[in-house]
Amino acid sequence: MSAPNTASASRRRFLAQAGAMAMAATAPYAFGAPATAQRRRFALIGVGGNGTGTAPVGQKFADLTALCDVDVGHLDRGNRLLCGGKADLYADYREVLARGDIDLVQISVPDHWHTKILIEAMRAGKDAYCEKPLTLTIDEGKQVRRVQQETGRVVQVGTQQRSSFNLFNKALAIIADGRLGKLKRITVGIDAGAWSPEIPVAEPAKGFDWERWLGPAPLVDHRFLKDPKGKTFTNGHTQFRWWYEYSGGKLTDWGAHHVDIAMLGIAAAGQNNDPTSVGGTAEHYVEFKDGVPTRHDRYNTAHAFNLDVTFAGGDVVLNIRHDVDNGILFEGDAGRLFVNRGKLVGKPVEGLRADPLPEDALSKVYRGMPIEGNDRDAHWANLMYSIERRTLPISDVHSHMKMLNVCHLAGICCRLGRTIHWDQATEQITGDPLAASMMSRPYRAGYQIEG
Repeated sequence: MSAPNTASASRRRFLAQAGAMAMAATAPYAFGAPATAQRRRFALIGVGGNGTGTAPVGQKFADLTALCDVDVGHLDRGNRLLCGGKADLYADYREVLARGDIDLVQISVPDHWHTKILIEAMRAGKDAYCEKPLTLTIDEGKQVRRVQQETGRVVQVGTQQRSSFNLFNKALAIIADGRLGKLKRITVGIDAGAWSPEIPVAEPAKGFDWERWLGPAPLVDHRFLKDPKGKTFTNGHTQFRWWYEYSGGKLTDWGAHHVDIAMLGIAAAGQNNDPTSVGGTAEHYVEFKDGVPTRHDRYNTAHAFNLDVTFAGGDVVLNIRHDVDNGILFEGDAGRLFVNRGKLVGKPVEGLRADPLPEDALSKVYRGMPIEGNDRDAHWANLMYSIERRTLPISDVHSHMKMLNVCHLAGICCRLGRTIHWDQATEQITGDPLAASMMSRPYRAGYQIEG
């Protein structure tokens, strides 16, 4: 099928000189792709809320030519909103990957599909923007990293907080400049998980291929309920993250953002961020046996948790909990600061007025790469910069998985109700065969990840 012209999107004029950057503590970089660069074509795989929310940013940098989803309703809506009705539409992502005229893909499917599609995309010669959390399990992360190294494809994970210039990177720059001293404790607030009533079995909506949506996950009935106030509960669209079968609840949702910044902060302080254990308490709305929920008619991820992560250096503890403000509190022996998506506060922040950060402080925490825009804009811009130069983007699969493994370990800790010990050198859970077996999941026949 030939690729049609997409609707005109707002376009960014790239500067010809990538090295001509201006950096100040409150202003972003400007940068440009080489003057000869042509706009690439990309496909959106997964046309739900995250897909349609992030793809318009990608359209500033590349032409969206194809949409893929197992729900006809998603396809029609996405085509209308994003492409003026002119996109090529697919139900099977493999047809998208077979197209030689598509350079990169945005993968915005539910978490349990990320790894399979991403691996096949890299092997098909595509670069990718993949939503977080990158994987459903620890072992999937090992597969993704291996294939990325084998293929050399550029993969940007959608942890756009890594490209937040005014808040998160500024916080990391303050830490790296020694303004907090030696870090002692980091508290990560990621809110409580969701509750549901008993959700009855229900037929999927017309045009929604439920079997295909499940893919690698076990074959189960579709469930759906709308309460009198209009709130919906389901094991499918929009609510999949509250089921361990498809996601990891808050621990891999907000955790994949805030634990990420916390671990970058430990490294910025020059301290060891190799995890060694995760322990604490958690509460679920269903009972578990050997780490497996005993009921399958309501949300089963942890709704309450208070977990401590220890690291090889032994000098800092990372506390992940549901009952404090959403964000990250860094506490050192010389100061403390709090950062989230709305604010950056603390005496070290106030001190910048009289004693600004060095001019290169933000550049250093952004690996010396230029920053254009902020948050999602900057994150996509960084992907395009990295594709042009065939370098690792700011949120590469390797550093992402080191952080995400902590979130996965936290989930295993919650499900088993005991401390989990980790060997970073071998990337293995130690001293607990049942916990170690939960580093992977079986795939349903026909949906295995090959190789």
